[in-house]
Amino acid sequence: MPTSLHPQKVGVTIRNAVKRYGTFSALDDVSIDVAPGEFLSILGPSGSGKTTLLGLLGGFVQPTSGSIHLGDTDITHMPPHKRDIGIVFQNYALFPHMTVGENITFPLRARRMPKDQWPAKLNAALEMVELTGYADRAISALSGGQRQRVALARAMIFEPRLILMDEPLSALDKQLRETMQLELKQLHAKLGATIIYVTHDQREALTMSDRIAVMKNGRLVQVDSPKELHDRPCDSFVASFIGEAMLLPVTRNGAGLSLDGQALRSAHPLPAGNDLFLTVHSEKLAFAGPQTAPEANLLPGRVESCLYQGESVRIFVTLDGGQSVSLRLPSNHSGWQMMPEQGQPVTLALHPEDTIVVPKAA
Repeated sequence: MPTSLHPQKVGVTIRNAVKRYGTFSALDDVSIDVAPGEFLSILGPSGSGKTTLLGLLGGFVQPTSGSIHLGDTDITHMPPHKRDIGIVFQNYALFPHMTVGENITFPLRARRMPKDQWPAKLNAALEMVELTGYADRAISALSGGQRQRVALARAMIFEPRLILMDEPLSALDKQLRETMQLELKQLHAKLGATIIYVTHDQREALTMSDRIAVMKNGRLVQVDSPKELHDRPCDSFVASFIGEAMLLPVTRNGAGLSLDGQALRSAHPLPAGNDLFLTVHSEKLAFAGPQTAPEANLLPGRVESCLYQGESVRIFVTLDGGQSVSLRLPSNHSGWQMMPEQGQPVTLALHPEDTIVVPKAA
C-alpha cells in the first residue's frame, strides 16, 4: 500500500491587490481571505480579472500594489518556483516526450528531492487519481480525462501548500466534464487541500465550491457559498450570471413592491434605490393549484411555447403585464400529465421566500 499524499493546509490572504496595464485596471483593489483547506472558485465572464488574479497567486504576474500571503509567508514578490504552489493549467501543459510517471515526478526532479523518495510518492499520486499501473504509458495514449488526472497528480505530488486550477475541465466534453467535477470534489474532500479554481462556468462553480468569488471588471462583486450566491445575489449582474434567472423590473409600492401594477409579497428586506429587479429562477416557479401556499404570489399569463430538453421541459409564459418567464417540468409521466398547451391561460405561483429583489448593478 503506497504512502498517502498530505498537502499542507494553509490559508491565503489577498489585500488591496491592483494590477494596471497603462491606464487599464485588470484588477482593482481586490481583497479576499481563503481558509485553510477551502475550495474557492473564481467565477466571471471573459475580461473580469479572474485569470490575472490567478497569475498573481502563481507569481506569473506582479501586482502594481497590494500584498499576497500564503499562511504567514509574504509571497507578493516571490518567484513562482519558490512559492510551493501546484498548478493545473487549462491545456494541462504535459510533456509529450515523457511518460506518465516522468510527467508526474517532474516537480520532484525540479525541487531536487532525493530519488529514493520518488517511487512511493509516484505510487501515491497515481493511486489518488485512479491511474495505478499507468506510469509507463505515453501521454499520447491517454484520453482527455486521463490527461487531466495526470496534470492533477503532477500538481499534488510534492504536497504543495496551495493548488491553483485554471479552467482545467474546459477542453473536456460535457459528460466527462461533469464526471470530473464530481471526482475533483471527492478528491478535495479526501485530501483537504486549499484549492483556488478559475472558471467561467457557473454550474461548475456551484457544483464544486465551498465558496464562489464573482468578479466583474477587475473587482470582486460577491463572495459567498453556492446556495447564498444562487438564492441571495447582491445585484442584477450576479443574479443574471448565476443560474437560470430572469430579471423583471419592479417598482416600489409603499413599503412593498409591485410587478406591472400587481402587488408582490417578499419575505426578505427590500434593497435601497428605485432601480429594482425581481429575480425569478425557473425552478422556483410552479403552476398554481390546490397545493399552492395561500401566501404565494400568483402571476397570471399565457403559455407561449414548450421546449423539450431531455430530462425536463422548459415552458415559456408571457405574463399578463407582458413580461416573459419560464418554468420547468420533469419530462417523466407526471410532468407530461401537467404539460399545458400553447396559448393556454395559466397562473404561476412564486412563494414569498423565493421572491428575491435585487438592485441594478453599478
